[in-house]
Amino acid sequence: MSPAPIRHDWTRAEVAALFALPFNDLLHRAHTVHREHHDPNAVQVSTLLSIKTGGCPEDCAYCPQAQRYQTGVKAEKLMSVEAVLERAQAAKDAGASRFCMGAAWRSPKDRDVAKVAEIVSAVKALGLETCATLGMLSGEQAGTLKQAGLDYYNHNLDSAPEFYGQIIHTREYQDRLDTLEHVRCAGLKTCCGGIVGMGESREQRAGLLQTLANLPEHPQSVPINQLVQVEGTPLHGTAALDPFEFVRTVAVARILMPASMVRLSAGRQQMDEAVQALCFHAGANSIFYGEKLLTTGNPDVAADRALFARLDLHPLDVVEHSGTVHADILESA
Repeated sequence: MSPAPIRHDWTRAEVAALFALPFNDLLHRAHTVHREHHDPNAVQVSTLLSIKTGGCPEDCAYCPQAQRYQTGVKAEKLMSVEAVLERAQAAKDAGASRFCMGAAWRSPKDRDVAKVAEIVSAVKALGLETCATLGMLSGEQAGTLKQAGLDYYNHNLDSAPEFYGQIIHTREYQDRLDTLEHVRCAGLKTCCGGIVGMGESREQRAGLLQTLANLPEHPQSVPINQLVQVEGTPLHGTAALDPFEFVRTVAVARILMPASMVRLSAGRQQMDEAVQALCFHAGANSIFYGEKLLTTGNPDVAADRALFARLDLHPLDVVEHSGTVHADILESA
């Protein structure tokens, strides 16, 4: 039987129906799709570094880096090339194949992008895939980063369109879609997902995944974040999402976007190992590796290696991507 075709025309009713499947039926379907497109025992490993922390003028209700919230996060300047390179080399030595760099800007100035481009070129020279998340970009800025060797640009949708106004007021949903269009037009791969557990309904989780799956091009990486509650942010105290509902979200993402890398992102520190194992079975095949995600905790490297060993998983090397979304990186290497 040939793999199901990749679609960009999912209806909300279809996505909601997937969420409503019996749990075992949903996992069976998702794992079948996963095996059709990926090695089920390989996981892509990324490391994320905050290269410019805090001081963001936006009001994202989940974010400890927003300057308007009292979260204990201090604003810092952009790191030097040398400091970032030291961290990137350490990440590579620890087994990471992709190095992601985040900066707390609403929208970087051209001079900021020029500095980040210098950092990207240096990290790329280490043999790592590169990813950056810097806020909203113009088409020209995206082109500058592409020329510097950036592989991926992360810009999450965060939520369904109809829930977005409850968590962010300083940036429109269309602003996010416009940045993704600029990134695609520049020839960069997109890393785009969202956050669950912010008080949204299952219908709204379906709306997030429907929007992602109906983009002109599926994001090559789809991070599924579970809200990390930080005291001082408006979402602190939100009722926790049922862990099996999180697994359902991963499974539906895998079915809707079969060829994408679905990443267990923020919130993994709060998941027990059994839930993580279910997520890998449901189609998650990418994680962030290391002790910290921007300003929140993450399982440490030793714990992840031990979990991989117990589940017979192995890190996906860049060379193993041949014939998939990373083939062009290999051909130009």
